Amino acid sequence: MRNDRSLVVGGAGFVGSNLVRRLLADGADHVTVVDNLLSAERSNLPEDDRLTFIEGSISDDAVVGSIEDEHDHVFHLATFHGNQSSIADPIADHENNTLTSLKLFHRLSGFERLKKVVYSSAGCAVAEKTFDEAEATLEDAPVSLYMDSPYSISKIIGEFYGNYFQRQCGLPFVKARFQNVYGPGEVLGAGRWRGTPHTIWRNVTPTFIWKAMHGEPLPVENEGIATRDFIFVEDIVDGLVRCATRGEVGEVYNLASGRETSIAELATTINELTGNAGGIEWRPARSWDNSGKRHGDPVKARDALGFETRVAIDEGLERTVSWTRENRERIEGAISKHAPMLV
Repeated sequence: MRNDRSLVVGGAGFVGSNLVRRLLADGADHVTVVDNLLSAERSNLPEDDRLTFIEGSISDDAVVGSIEDEHDHVFHLATFHGNQSSIADPIADHENNTLTSLKLFHRLSGFERLKKVVYSSAGCAVAEKTFDEAEATLEDAPVSLYMDSPYSISKIIGEFYGNYFQRQCGLPFVKARFQNVYGPGEVLGAGRWRGTPHTIWRNVTPTFIWKAMHGEPLPVENEGIATRDFIFVEDIVDGLVRCATRGEVGEVYNLASGRETSIAELATTINELTGNAGGIEWRPARSWDNSGKRHGDPVKARDALGFETRVAIDEGLERTVSWTRENRERIEGAISKHAPMLV
């Protein structure tokens, strides 16, 4: 995306900061990042004269009102991070997830320079709720009225709002449905305290790696039978860029590997990679989680965007373990900020 001007909302987060680095490496003229640092760190972003950072929420009228028609592409990655955080505080999820989408899309409607708005949606919002054999989730899968978390509700409402503004106002809207992203750059404890220990223990992969590196048993629920479609962060960033450059307005694409990995397999592999003798701590199933087994169908994104994942999970986990070891002090610093709240 050479000579491009992009806005990345939520650009200081895990996926967002990786995307920003990719855009700059590809020769972008300028990248503007908006992030309120609720679950991110300013240090995630590189120092670059082509980068402008605005600290604040895109749902803030002053912040969203400052966005002008000067961008070729907008990537909307802002969210209230995680299912369990949204269950603990649905109002905060609404303010940082649903409301951000509505205000951003409303502001962008009518912009003339804009080529594409890429929205990070969630595969879990449309996945079949099953612990039996899972079929790969297609882009046209039916949307249930019964969701497992406010996070899933907010993500699908973001699609609804984008679809509305696309049809009524011509917003060049494209939906990218994420699977379970992992990889270098995800800092446990990043951002501000959000009311529960899930402020620290974010996604399963970095949590397992950190605990394994410290010789702790890995907490695995329901015998580890749940499966997820794990996708390396470099691959998800490539998918986002392809949605922006090749995606068709109004369409939705699964950014997925199409492969299932059980949580038990993930824990075993991470213990082996880290030499963790702590083993596994078996726990009961999570009461709220009904989508036990799921993975996305990658065919449409492959055929339409030329998108295919390139980093296999074994390689991706090795690289993530290495990055975590190299950034141990930084992660410890982020975690330690929240220690008083854990007492």
